[in-house]
Amino acid sequence: MGLTAKIRTRDGWAVSHAVVTVTDMTGGQVLRAEADGEGAVRDTTGLAPGAYTVIVTAVGYAPTASSAILTAGGGRIEVGTVTLARQGGTELPPPGPWTVDPAHSTVGAVAQHLGISSVRGRFTDFTASVEIAPDDVAKSRVEAVIRAASIDTGNAMRDTHLRSADFLDVETYPELTYRSAALTPAGPDRWTVHGELTMRGVSRPVELDLAHLGTGSDPWGGTRAAFRATTELRREDFAMDYNQVVQAGIAAIGTTLKVELDVQAVQGDALPQP
Repeated sequence: MGLTAKIRTRDGWAVSHAVVTVTDMTGGQVLRAEADGEGAVRDTTGLAPGAYTVIVTAVGYAPTASSAILTAGGGRIEVGTVTLARQGGTELPPPGPWTVDPAHSTVGAVAQHLGISSVRGRFTDFTASVEIAPDDVAKSRVEAVIRAASIDTGNAMRDTHLRSADFLDVETYPELTYRSAALTPAGPDRWTVHGELTMRGVSRPVELDLAHLGTGSDPWGGTRAAFRATTELRREDFAMDYNQVVQAGIAAIGTTLKVELDVQAVQGDALPQP
């Protein structure tokens, strides 16, 4: 008898300070257990067959509740993985300017390699800003400038090739830019950013699937907001047609790039001085 659960954030981190409370049909508490350092809950308290409510709480996160039924033949309530959203994560942060902190943000991409694995890379030099519109969220803006030569995949030879005219052509096109045109709701906790990406001198409309992970104070007296955004790009749309065929139907490098952005932004139009 008892209960098992795993508590995670929306981007997969364990919530080690989460608390799981189980109540019976009368609202009385029958079990209370704290998550361990891995965000796991394993409690062996004996529970009688019946209907229960499982409530998961953690400071800084929105609580969740779900129903569970323990039958006479069942040994325990298996909640599975519970995903907690940061408090206020379903709303955009306060209006006004926000400046992306590159030291705590990642601009990355994933490409398929040889049809069987993935190669990950990131740009290490970029600046970006966000303007949350006060009256109409759809008018909010995002702008970013990425230095193409800062590509880093962890392999010097590969990075040199990526900077060449076969790919980014950094000598001719030193910057990638993204500018949004509109923002629309895409669900209870997601938005779609409509914008234009310019790479290798080619501009194409690109939509970002955006989630606001939460807003809170930082240790330096500021306010920070966290975002995660993803999209997919086709290399040929930006005149990057280089490839090698290793066998029929299999190319060395996939034609699609998965873009992954993990962003922290500081409230205000400039980063605080250290």
